[in-house]
Amino acid sequence: MTTPKTVLVLCTGNSCRSQMAEAILNHDLAGQVRALSAGTRPQPAVAEGAIEALQRAGLPTDGLYPKDIDAVIDVPIDLVVTVCDNAKESCPIFPKPVPRMHMPFHDPHGEPLDSFIAVRDAIRDQLVPAVRTALGL
Repeated sequence: MTTPKTVLVLCTGNSCRSQMAEAILNHDLAGQVRALSAGTRPQPAVAEGAIEALQRAGLPTDGLYPKDIDAVIDVPIDLVVTVCDNAKESCPIFPKPVPRMHMPFHDPHGEPLDSFIAVRDAIRDQLVPAVRTALGL
């Protein structure tokens, strides 16, 4: 059995898009990918809309919480995915070179649940196959 590839999903607040991406990647690519998420300026909590959108799709939300990039900077990462332009611009330098992919998604923070659901579906439709391709899965 091969060791899962580690994917870091990075955004600014680590409260919406990157949290949903973490949950979706861990679910849809279970056994192949270990997804983590972090923010360059993490918020105090995961947005309720993100949690509800994930739960409505039957995705687990236990253990999701905003993390600062410093919490994962020393973790061996196989791929960094930035999901917002700000995170792309302020993406840190990792101890060893890490392949990067930028795939921005709309920030639904403060919007109705339908916006979170649309972003969740976009992440699932676009990011999952892109990560699969980038990692050769």
